[in-house]
Amino acid sequence: MRAKIDKVDIQLINLLAKNSRLTYKELAEQLKTTRQRISRRLDKLEKMGVIKKYTIIPDFDRLGYVYVILGITLKPAAPVDEIIERLKDDQDIKIIERAIGSHNLVIHLVAPKDMKDIEKKIHEISKKIDGIDKMDITFITEIVKFEIL
Repeated sequence: MRAKIDKVDIQLINLLAKNSRLTYKELAEQLKTTRQRISRRLDKLEKMGVIKKYTIIPDFDRLGYVYVILGITLKPAAPVDEIIERLKDDQDIKIIERAIGSHNLVIHLVAPKDMKDIEKKIHEISKKIDGIDKMDITFITEIVKFEIL
């Protein structure tokens, strides 16, 4: 039998999405429950695969990088699974998303601020992708809002 997600689980996820450093005690206080219940719920959510990762959102500009999103439209016969496997090991690629709509793949990458380095990186990535029909490049200047639910 599959465990169900309830309102408290959603509240817990929302709290952690805003600040993944909250302690079990702080979470329990905010949700008016015990640390033990928080622990059990988080274990359940992790085992179910609902919570995949606890992370941060860095300020790429302050780190000396630019955040770039590549929207890639593939030709119909392109081997999407093989392409994804080739891209997974690239340290500069931070997110790979399958998509339906204008693009088949959306790739988020971090690159040095130098335009020649960015051009080189995008060219490097495009060589790993068979069957590109079109690629849109977007430079992210600021992450204004980032919420999960």
